Amino acid sequence: MRFQVAGIRLLVCCLLSAGAVLPLAAEEPTAGEGLYRIDLPTALRLARADNLDVKLAEERINEARAEYGSAVARFLPWLTAGVAFRRHEGRTQAVDGTLVDVDKQSTTFGPTITAQVDVGDAMFMSLAAKQTIHATQAALLARQQDSALAAATGYFELLKARAVVETNRDALAASRDYEQQLQGGVDAGVIFKGDLLRVQTQTQRYQAAVIQAQQQQRLAAARLADVLHLDPAIELVPREDDLVPIALVREQSAQDLLFDQALQARPELQQSQAQLQAAREAGRNTVYGPLIPSVGMQAFFGELGGGPGSAGGNFGHSRDYMVGLSWRLGPGGLFDFSRVKGARSKVASAELAVEKVSSTIRRQVVEAQARVQGSADQMAASRQALDSAQETLRLTRERKQLGVGIVLEDIQAQQELVRARTEYLGAITSFNEAQYELSKALGTL
Repeated sequence: MRFQVAGIRLLVCCLLSAGAVLPLAAEEPTAGEGLYRIDLPTALRLARADNLDVKLAEERINEARAEYGSAVARFLPWLTAGVAFRRHEGRTQAVDGTLVDVDKQSTTFGPTITAQVDVGDAMFMSLAAKQTIHATQAALLARQQDSALAAATGYFELLKARAVVETNRDALAASRDYEQQLQGGVDAGVIFKGDLLRVQTQTQRYQAAVIQAQQQQRLAAARLADVLHLDPAIELVPREDDLVPIALVREQSAQDLLFDQALQARPELQQSQAQLQAAREAGRNTVYGPLIPSVGMQAFFGELGGGPGSAGGNFGHSRDYMVGLSWRLGPGGLFDFSRVKGARSKVASAELAVEKVSSTIRRQVVEAQARVQGSADQMAASRQALDSAQETLRLTRERKQLGVGIVLEDIQAQQELVRARTEYLGAITSFNEAQYELSKALGTL
């Protein structure tokens, strides 16, 4: 068991070192506990450093950069080196048109520089590849924001689960104290035993509620560990003790201003716009690329030898140069109307994608703003209900001390207080999550 715990510690330390974040635990847990404390900033850093979707987006950037390098390399010539042997026997045609019998051979060796540059393709495809890099960079930022939102949501759920555990533990402790008081009264013969049994039943219910809340806390810790790409066997516990509201978007701005802010900052829209620009560059290539001639160049620097019959040797320096311009007609070149039509269709699809993303962003802003407002109202109402439940329990306890209260009233008041606290914790969690959702919808997370 000690070796397993030590291995888990080493794994967490390695992950934290790789992510360049603060350590998870302020205090090293003792062997057998396996608990590691985590706060919200650390969870956000781990989500950006070790999330698989983020790493996949980073690899796509590397892939796009490699494709851009390949597109630029189309402007460059290539070099070949080799040996060629050629022999001819029998009839051939002379320069003046007469047919003669010839027996000859030749040998060449040396480097050959060859270039066939499709200038139009190389120019427009390199521009399209550059836009693809911008699209993948925006996609990386979007994945980072998605992982940050998932980490924040998971952390708030863990914090709520921890607070619910403490709430039920407090209620369990209070119920046990009340049970001991009633036990003394029953033993003295001044309290009805049925009241004691009611309290004992409520105590057992609180015990079950604590166990269930602990289970929910463990599940929330496992889900958060999965989001952070940690071993689910590591039990994460929140560093903070209290669940308090967090305000990321403080000012209530007009909806049009929020739309403008989101459309300027959201990486998803930047990704779609870069993809649209790449499609437009590819479309220009189909229209204007064939108008630009392809440049063909070849240069040979080597030795040429041979002679009539089987004669060999007689090597000497040989230089051959060739430069030419060419235009391609038909498929892949001029008058390839199907290719042009397909490129225009891709541009139209990319434009529709940009419009769809813009519409989605507006909808997300409206939904997030509505959830922030609704959760704020719910939190205020839950706070009032909690205050009322606390005051009800206080008055009930005063009545009990005066001898006019009954046990059932105390049990009901305690139940209402636990319910009000749980609902208030849920309202705070919803408010915090809505704040992060609105921040992400605005592109400021």
